Amino acid sequence: MSGQSSPEIELLRAAYAAFNSRDFDAAFATMTPDVAWPRAFKGGFVRGHDAVRAYWTEQWSEIDPHVEPVAFRSEGAGRILVDVHQVVLSLDGAILGDGHVGHRFTIEDGLIQSMEVCPLPSGCDSE
Repeated sequence: MSGQSSPEIELLRAAYAAFNSRDFDAAFATMTPDVAWPRAFKGGFVRGHDAVRAYWTEQWSEIDPHVEPVAFRSEGAGRILVDVHQVVLSLDGAILGDGHVGHRFTIEDGLIQSMEVCPLPSGCDSE
Protein backbone atom coordinates (compact mmCIF):
# COMPACT_ATOMS: atom_id res chain seq x y z
CA MET A 1 0.00 0.00 0.00
CA SER A 2 1.38 3.39 -0.90
CA GLY A 3 3.17 5.01 2.00
CA GLN A 4 2.52 1.90 4.10
CA SER A 5 0.34 3.92 6.47
CA SER A 6 -3.41 4.03 6.95
CA PRO A 7 -5.76 3.41 9.88
CA GLU A 8 -5.93 -0.27 8.84
CA ILE A 9 -2.15 -0.63 8.67
CA GLU A 10 -1.72 1.10 12.03
CA LEU A 11 -4.32 -1.32 13.47
CA LEU A 12 -2.36 -4.28 12.11
CA ARG A 13 0.97 -2.89 13.35
CA ALA A 14 -0.60 -2.58 16.83
CA ALA A 15 -1.89 -6.16 16.62
CA TYR A 16 1.57 -7.51 15.71
CA ALA A 17 3.21 -5.49 18.50
CA ALA A 18 0.67 -6.83 21.01
CA PHE A 19 1.22 -10.41 19.84
CA ASN A 20 5.01 -10.08 20.06
CA SER A 21 4.80 -8.61 23.58
CA ARG A 22 2.24 -11.29 24.58
CA ASP A 23 -0.27 -8.56 25.56
CA PHE A 24 -3.71 -10.18 25.25
CA ASP A 25 -5.69 -7.04 26.15
CA ALA A 26 -3.90 -4.89 23.56
CA ALA A 27 -4.30 -7.62 20.94
CA PHE A 28 -8.00 -8.10 21.62
CA ALA A 29 -8.55 -4.33 21.41
CA THR A 30 -7.69 -4.68 17.68
CA MET A 31 -10.18 -7.54 17.07
CA THR A 32 -13.92 -8.03 16.86
CA PRO A 33 -15.35 -10.14 19.72
CA ASP A 34 -16.07 -13.00 17.28
CA VAL A 35 -12.72 -12.82 15.44
CA ALA A 36 -11.81 -15.91 13.40
CA TRP A 37 -8.15 -16.84 13.94
CA PRO A 38 -6.14 -19.64 12.33
CA ARG A 39 -4.55 -22.30 14.49
CA ALA A 40 -1.50 -22.14 12.24
CA PHE A 41 0.56 -24.16 14.68
CA LYS A 42 -2.13 -26.87 15.08
CA GLY A 43 -4.56 -26.55 12.15
CA GLY A 44 -8.11 -25.25 11.86
CA PHE A 45 -9.55 -22.02 13.24
CA VAL A 46 -10.71 -20.67 16.57
CA ARG A 47 -13.35 -17.98 17.05
CA GLY A 48 -13.60 -15.31 19.73
CA HIS A 49 -11.23 -13.79 22.25
CA ASP A 50 -11.42 -16.66 24.76
CA ALA A 51 -10.57 -19.25 22.11
CA VAL A 52 -7.72 -17.13 20.72
CA ARG A 53 -6.36 -16.66 24.25
CA ALA A 54 -6.44 -20.43 24.85
CA TYR A 55 -4.75 -21.14 21.51
CA TRP A 56 -2.01 -18.54 22.00
CA THR A 57 -1.39 -19.73 25.58
CA GLU A 58 -0.98 -23.29 24.31
CA GLN A 59 1.23 -22.16 21.41
CA TRP A 60 3.49 -20.05 23.63
CA SER A 61 3.93 -22.96 26.05
CA GLU A 62 5.50 -24.96 23.20
CA ILE A 63 7.23 -22.44 20.90
CA ASP A 64 8.34 -18.80 20.92
CA PRO A 65 7.15 -17.10 17.70
CA HIS A 66 7.96 -13.53 16.67
CA VAL A 67 6.23 -11.96 13.67
CA GLU A 68 7.24 -8.70 12.03
CA PRO A 69 5.16 -7.14 9.25
CA VAL A 70 7.33 -6.19 6.26
CA ALA A 71 4.83 -4.98 3.64
CA PHE A 72 1.09 -4.46 3.32
CA ARG A 73 -1.04 -4.87 0.18
CA SER A 74 -4.68 -3.83 -0.01
CA GLU A 75 -6.84 -6.37 -1.78
CA GLY A 76 -10.04 -4.32 -1.53
CA ALA A 77 -13.24 -5.08 0.39
CA GLY A 78 -11.48 -4.61 3.74
CA ARG A 79 -8.83 -7.23 3.01
CA ILE A 80 -5.11 -6.63 3.48
CA LEU A 81 -2.33 -9.10 2.71
CA VAL A 82 0.71 -8.70 4.95
CA ASP A 83 4.17 -10.03 4.13
CA VAL A 84 5.44 -11.19 7.52
CA HIS A 85 8.96 -12.15 8.58
CA GLN A 86 8.35 -14.97 11.05
CA VAL A 87 10.98 -16.41 13.37
CA VAL A 88 9.98 -19.39 15.49
CA LEU A 89 12.21 -20.46 18.36
CA SER A 90 12.04 -23.46 20.64
CA LEU A 91 11.60 -22.60 24.30
CA ASP A 92 15.36 -23.12 24.76
CA GLY A 93 16.12 -20.62 21.97
CA ALA A 94 16.89 -22.91 19.01
CA ILE A 95 15.63 -21.61 15.65
CA LEU A 96 12.82 -23.83 14.40
CA GLY A 97 11.86 -21.62 11.47
CA ASP A 98 12.88 -18.34 9.87
CA GLY A 99 11.09 -17.14 6.76
CA HIS A 100 8.30 -15.12 5.22
CA VAL A 101 4.60 -15.97 5.37
CA GLY A 102 1.47 -14.20 4.25
CA HIS A 103 -1.24 -13.11 6.64
CA ARG A 104 -4.51 -11.99 5.07
CA PHE A 105 -6.69 -9.88 7.33
CA THR A 106 -10.31 -8.92 6.89
CA ILE A 107 -11.10 -5.67 8.67
CA GLU A 108 -14.64 -4.68 9.52
CA ASP A 109 -15.69 -1.46 11.26
CA GLY A 110 -12.06 -0.69 12.14
CA LEU A 111 -11.32 -4.06 13.79
CA ILE A 112 -9.82 -7.37 12.67
CA GLN A 113 -12.65 -9.75 11.78
CA SER A 114 -10.46 -12.61 10.59
CA MET A 115 -6.93 -13.66 9.70
CA GLU A 116 -5.67 -16.39 7.38
CA VAL A 117 -2.16 -17.72 6.83
CA CYS A 118 -1.37 -17.96 3.13
CA PRO A 119 1.52 -18.23 0.70
CA LEU A 120 2.97 -15.07 -0.78
CA PRO A 121 2.10 -13.29 -2.97
CA SER A 122 -1.38 -14.80 -3.29
CA GLY A 123 -3.39 -17.82 -2.34
CA CYS A 124 -5.12 -18.38 1.00
CA ASP A 125 -8.08 -20.51 1.73
CA SER A 126 -10.97 -18.92 3.51
CA GLU A 127 -12.30 -20.32 6.73
